[in-house]
Amino acid sequence: MFAARCNMGMAYYDTKIGIRHPSLKYDLFGKLVEACHKKGIAISAYMNVGLSHEEGLLHRDWTVLTPEGYSYLPNKMGNFFRKMCYNSPYADHLIAMASEVVRNYPVAGMFFDCMGIHECVGVECVREMKRLGLDWESHEVRMDFAHMSQVRIAKKLSGEIKGIRHELLLYFNGLAFEDQRELGSYLEYECLPTGGWGYDSLPVYARYARNLGKPVLNMTGRFHESWGDFGGIRTEASLEYDCLNGLANCMRTTIGDHFHPRGDINKAAFSLYKRIYGRLQKLDPWLDEAKPLTDIALLVPKNTFKYTGHSSLSGIHAASGAARILCELKQQFDILPEDAAFDPEKLVLLCDDVQLAGKSLELVRLHLKAGGHLISSAWSGLDAEKKEFALPEFWHLSYKGESPHNPAYINLKTGFAEDFPDMPLSLYDNGIQVEALAGAEVVAEIVAPYFNRGWDGEHHIFYIPPDKPTGRPALTMTPSLAHFTHPILSSYHKHAQVPIRQLFEAVLKRLLPRPLLRTSGLPSFARATVTSLPKRRMVHLLSYVPERRGAQIDMIEEPVILKDIKVELRLDNLKPERAYLAPDRKPLDFEIKPNGYAKLTVPEMPGHSLLVFEE
Repeated sequence: MFAARCNMGMAYYDTKIGIRHPSLKYDLFGKLVEACHKKGIAISAYMNVGLSHEEGLLHRDWTVLTPEGYSYLPNKMGNFFRKMCYNSPYADHLIAMASEVVRNYPVAGMFFDCMGIHECVGVECVREMKRLGLDWESHEVRMDFAHMSQVRIAKKLSGEIKGIRHELLLYFNGLAFEDQRELGSYLEYECLPTGGWGYDSLPVYARYARNLGKPVLNMTGRFHESWGDFGGIRTEASLEYDCLNGLANCMRTTIGDHFHPRGDINKAAFSLYKRIYGRLQKLDPWLDEAKPLTDIALLVPKNTFKYTGHSSLSGIHAASGAARILCELKQQFDILPEDAAFDPEKLVLLCDDVQLAGKSLELVRLHLKAGGHLISSAWSGLDAEKKEFALPEFWHLSYKGESPHNPAYINLKTGFAEDFPDMPLSLYDNGIQVEALAGAEVVAEIVAPYFNRGWDGEHHIFYIPPDKPTGRPALTMTPSLAHFTHPILSSYHKHAQVPIRQLFEAVLKRLLPRPLLRTSGLPSFARATVTSLPKRRMVHLLSYVPERRGAQIDMIEEPVILKDIKVELRLDNLKPERAYLAPDRKPLDFEIKPNGYAKLTVPEMPGHSLLVFEE
């Protein structure tokens, strides 16, 4: 992919519509397309949609006007200080430039970048909102309108380009995955862990996007920090980890970089790419067409990954906490919206705030009625109005409102969870209060604090020890269902309490006694992921530690070498005749146990191992 037009609004081809870069003496984009084709390399054209600074400079009427009255935000060093309005004349200009590129150059696709949702009170936006009978003075209404405008410009671009060359690959970076299921050719998750995304985001978005029916690309970058860091370079271990983590989650990989204006080749960067891609390429026989194997369906609120007027970070935080717990426990899972159909054989995990109504209610009812298992937390499982549990015949609980305790503490039944500390444990975030009905086992109860945290007019009430057990449940179980009264998943994202993970693991052992994968000797930071191909199952093992260095950088400098890793893989219908390490096909001794698991030991794991069980 190479820029036909960049963030600055400069074209790098012979345009008759836009602004060609003033220092360009020839058709750079055209020459690159020609050179790539001679080597049998497909190339897509990059075009920024949300940013076009030179055009915005010359056409202020094309820019977003913020509700505060800014065409330029006060912080001029923020890349998004000046944004383009999709409802201004800029829209027709943009579509004409995209059309110009695909008509004149044999590109393989178009990548449209920075397609954010920009709240605008410019004249075109305000007049259209008025025509539609919308309250243009409402922030929520303006955001909904901005979302509609974002999707509309993507549809116009898609329609124009497919009308010229229907086979082109299209991606609209910034649109929610579900908004572009009918517009884009594939899905892509941009994730530079040291550039602000962190290392916990990829597993969340990968396990969601891979269920949407399109190929998914993992876009990382070589920069020490983020885009524009020309002098920054990642360590080899950190960049390789990004790629391997994506591949283990059935994503393809790409490493982003910037072209030097003189055309200089960054030999250090390209040498790094050559080494990494060279190693990854050898894994292709076990990656192409591979599918994830899972036995947990993590259901999240429907607004978690797509825009709605009530979107918030709470859904992502809960999904991130759940993903972190499950990854640390080496569990295999997918992330699905609350109303998605799921495999009835899977354990269902309702993520902190999933109310049951309509389709989701019926899916969960059928699942539990058929003998399926489920874990829920906090407000999950309540009806749409949050007045009562939607399926009390399965939860065996009565909802009693919000928890009155801040903080609350949890006291666990003796012997339920291995290594759980024998003390009341803090529940840092507020939850709900329930009454256990007949059929529910109280596994843990709430311990009240001496006082609630707050201000009494004279003193701040902050240092608050636990007082007495309340008799109210904190965790209840039936043979098929467990419910935590507090939002343990979003809390794990924020607070990372290891005892909470230990408690969750104990619940899993009851409700998922035969997981797809069991391991021994893998520390919590290691990751294990299972994929499949016809007559093969693969186990991807990763051993890398992102370490916080300085104020904000999570650094992976080297892999962690592990030895004597024991792996047990549930075979189901697979009848393996051999097990080996890819890509060298180094044989591994294994045994098939009477319980249907194949068991082996990996003698040494140098950061990454790909185990293959093959018929």
